[in-house]
Amino acid sequence: MNNGDDRLEENEIVTGTNEESTNEELLDTNNQDFVDDSDGIKMNSTKLVNDNEESADLYAYAGFWMRFWAYLVDLIVIAGLRQLIVSPILGFLDQESADGIFSLPNILSAVVFYLYFVLLTKYFGQTLGKMIFGIKVIPLKEKRLSWQTVLFREWIGRYISASIFILYALVAFLPKKQGLHDYFADTTVIHENYVRKNITRKNAAVS
Repeated sequence: MNNGDDRLEENEIVTGTNEESTNEELLDTNNQDFVDDSDGIKMNSTKLVNDNEESADLYAYAGFWMRFWAYLVDLIVIAGLRQLIVSPILGFLDQESADGIFSLPNILSAVVFYLYFVLLTKYFGQTLGKMIFGIKVIPLKEKRLSWQTVLFREWIGRYISASIFILYALVAFLPKKQGLHDYFADTTVIHENYVRKNITRKNAAVS
């Protein structure tokens, strides 16, 4: 009987330890709910973009038209970059005519297009168009945007969406306002200022 009692006590101690560890992890997670760092907002760790749709703040997500206007601004910027970068190269090489999909003008234009989205999204979470309209790309399952996520979203996902433009309309229908490239990369786009104000308000309430 003593051996049985000892085992029960040991199990209770182990169970209690596991429960304490679980509670500590939950507390750490809850503390992360209101993090605001110098690089931006760690939105994946806030309840404003919780995976639970019922508790998510739907006003945090950037809708179709806001993202559409930001994208138009980006296209204007990219057109300018093409004139500054691609045109002089093509002029120097005397390769200004675009014959075929894999012609030098098309390849260089594609490089400028995708590098623009990949680099700005990775380092700032925003393209110039998104900066102007106050919206930002955030990961749903990572603390920060990884290269893998950005490349998948801005290269593969954007290529598919750009090839079938109607797929951008998914932003208007999916719960987290995700485009196809967002959906497969586990990202979304939020209103940065709106979310920052809510985080500040919650921080004030907690303190």
